Amino acid sequence: MQFIDQADVQVQAGNGGDGLVAFRREKYVPAGGPSGGNGGRGGSVIFRSVEHLQTLLDFRYNHLFKADDGQRGGPNNRTGASGHDRVIDIPCGTMIYEAETGELLCDLVEPNQTFCLAKGGKGGLGNQHFLSNRNRAPEHALPGLPGEARSLRMELKLLAEVGIIGLPNAGKSTLIAALSSARPKIADYPFTTLVPNLGVVRKPTGDGTVFADIPGLIEGAHLGTGLGHDFLRHVERTRLLLHLIDVTSPDPIADYHTIQQELHAYGRGLTDRPQFLALSKLDAMSQDVETVNELAAQLHEVSQVPVFQISAVARTGLEPLLNQVWQSLETLQTETLKADAPLQTGAVSVSLPVIDIDLLNPLPLNT
Repeated sequence: MQFIDQADVQVQAGNGGDGLVAFRREKYVPAGGPSGGNGGRGGSVIFRSVEHLQTLLDFRYNHLFKADDGQRGGPNNRTGASGHDRVIDIPCGTMIYEAETGELLCDLVEPNQTFCLAKGGKGGLGNQHFLSNRNRAPEHALPGLPGEARSLRMELKLLAEVGIIGLPNAGKSTLIAALSSARPKIADYPFTTLVPNLGVVRKPTGDGTVFADIPGLIEGAHLGTGLGHDFLRHVERTRLLLHLIDVTSPDPIADYHTIQQELHAYGRGLTDRPQFLALSKLDAMSQDVETVNELAAQLHEVSQVPVFQISAVARTGLEPLLNQVWQSLETLQTETLKADAPLQTGAVSVSLPVIDIDLLNPLPLNT
């Protein structure tokens, strides 16, 4: 499956149906009066986040999404049928912007969240609404209102709690394959991953945590060099960063500084994420333990964060690393719960209201 994380689309809501001019013409009913019904509401365009999608591939060639128009009003005060809403499924983690202004319209991160991007037009009023003492036979009705139209830019940011970063060939794909059931491309020759890989790693408690293998970053990634600029956005969603450093590199310390400088230059709070370092490919240096220990001590002194020594191929050193990851994620969850606790004002507990609007149920026509 091709990985697409950006797309431009246009949405067009349905137009409201026209009101009808009609009169009652029944036997034994003199001066029946107007009976033209209202037009139906136009369908809306609604985006819905779902779990089974991981890419915006469906929007690469299909750029226009339209909802149905409302039907014209009928005689005998019958309201025209409303147009069907167009519900479009998108991956969780998709951000939708106004194409012209760049304004963020919605950010759908939870499954089954919905947001109405284009509202359908209201139906026009039939001539029954214009009956009055001065006008006993109104011969006009209102046309339906046009539906909204918008040009949108969609941007997908993968949802993962742990992001694995590092230079190309640092062993990120090998690690995520060793920890989860993900099967990224791995070979015995140098190459870089072209798309992010997601893998679910099981906790001791039985539930899973999503790890993301972010394609290799290089110097200048924040400026668009290489693939880093395209995929750095996926790091923004993570709560914890796992920085892999190839122990066989000519200068691992310089490799560490390269990635840190790119995170700092990209901004958006990436340098504030909790971070662990892992010296990878330890199996290639099994005969030189002292050199590896000395390198780990230097990295710890430079970074002031825990440094682990691992080999994804030999599956050594993975358990201490995962134990530290679980502990940190639990701490972050506790801090988040405390931050979301109700505000205390003296002896009164003040909770901010949460309003849940079901956009799939349209409002009744306001006549």
